[in-house]
This record gives sequence, C-alpha cells and structure tokens, in this order.
Amino acid sequence: MQLLDNEVLKSFVAIAEHGSFTRAAKQVNRTPSAISMQIKRLEGTVGKTLFVRDAKQVRLTADGEVLLSYGRRLLKLNEEAMRQFHSPALEGRVGFGTSDDVGTRILPRLLAQFSRSYPAVQIDVVVGTSKTNLQKVDSGELDMALVVVGNEGQEPRGEIVHSEPLVWTGREGGIAIHQSPLPVAVANQGCVWRWMAIRSLDKAAIPYRIAYTCEHSSGQEGAMLADLAVAPFPLGLVRAPLRKLGDDRLPEMGSYQIALVRGDHNPINDELAAYVKEAFANLNG
Repeated sequence: MQLLDNEVLKSFVAIAEHGSFTRAAKQVNRTPSAISMQIKRLEGTVGKTLFVRDAKQVRLTADGEVLLSYGRRLLKLNEEAMRQFHSPALEGRVGFGTSDDVGTRILPRLLAQFSRSYPAVQIDVVVGTSKTNLQKVDSGELDMALVVVGNEGQEPRGEIVHSEPLVWTGREGGIAIHQSPLPVAVANQGCVWRWMAIRSLDKAAIPYRIAYTCEHSSGQEGAMLADLAVAPFPLGLVRAPLRKLGDDRLPEMGSYQIALVRGDHNPINDELAAYVKEAFANLNG
C-alpha cells in the first residue's frame, strides 16, 4: 500500500483552503501545473476524485472532505514530531489563566499537544474571571492569561486571538423568553458579556430583571437549562437543548473578543503563546 506524501498533502490542503490552484501554488511555492500534477498523483494513490473543478472555483468532493480531515491531522502530527526533535529543550513552569468558557473549548487539546512536545514544562492553569486573572498577571502570579475584552472605555491590552458573536440564548421551548420583564442571567459588574447585554436591552427599551448571577458561564448555562432566564452567550457554546433565540424583540449584541495578555517574555512563554494562537486559528477555521 502506498503512503501519502507530506508535500502532496500540503498542496492538497492549500487548494482546499483557498479554493484555487493558483492561490494554493503561491502558498506552497510551486507552479499551478506542478500542484495540478501532485493532485493527479494523489487521486491515483487514493483511487478517488478529490476535487470538482468549475469556472469559478475548486470544490472538494465528499471523498475530498474525508481526506482533508486526515491530511490536516497528518501534517499536524508531522509538525509535532519535527518540533520534538528540533526545538530547543525547555524546562520550567508557566502559570496560565483563563475563564471557563475558553478552557472548555481549546485547553484540553492545546495542553495535551504542548505536553507531548515539552514534557519537562509544567503548566499551572488557573480558571477565574478576566479581572482577577489580569491582576495576577500584573502581580507576577501568572505568566499569561486569556481575557475577555470589549467594555466601553476599557484600556486595550494584549493581543486579540479570537472574536465571536454574542447571542441571546435560552432553552428550546422554554418560557423565560416570553416573560416580562425579561429574566436575564449574567455575571457581576465588569463582565463584558453583561455590559454588552444590558447596553443592548437599554437601547431597545426592553424591560428586564437580573434573575441569576454567576461569574462562570457554566452557571449561566445552568440557569438557562432550568429555564430560569435567558443569557448572552457565545455562539460557539450554544448546544441542545439550548438554542439561539431568534425573537425579533431581542436586539443584536455584536461580537466580543478574547485577548492574550502576557507578562515576561521568555522561551517557554513564547512557545506556549504560539500554541494558544494556533489553537484559536484552528477553532476559527
């Protein structure tokens, strides 16, 4: 059985992501005819047609979608293996702060990948509010933290690594959305989600009451599951039996951002920061 060639996989993934042989060729530093030949060879190897070509764009077939998933994982694994042997050995400790909504999405895979590459680095994770984690970065207790930003008048800090719509969310078939004043689940003062939600309700002149407060998104999720309230929630975290509320009465809130705020720069912190940014890039992709 023939094995898949990494260079061919790079070209294949580039074409899939750009939807064009020409743009993909620029990314992998080959000519369009050269990567066209690579794809013909790849299709011969797997015995399947991978792309549908038309006048406007190049689209993946169903078999192409399957291979894209494998291709990305194979390239990532190859990159990890090379980094293991060619990256400088790192030892030490890094303190990392995050909120629970971020931690549930990127941290498990991120920490597993980082630990495989740098087993001598200890990562101490602290889950808390953005305000508390910022204070710990400033005091030196944490080396870096992912914080939610977007409050009006808030001093911009760190590097924006993620942006996501904040949407009104409630239980499927629930009654909270129909109550007046509208019961809302939010965090305490200073939370960006709270500020965005209250601002939008005030501008739309919608009567509301704070029915539930909790500093963690899991608490807000619990309130919605119990149908005690609706809540501002990241679109990427909405899952059954919760749903995005499409009621025309509720105003749009826009998007919030997550920033990576760092303390001192050193090889360990720099490498972990690179992993964090890559994890969000993959999440957005």
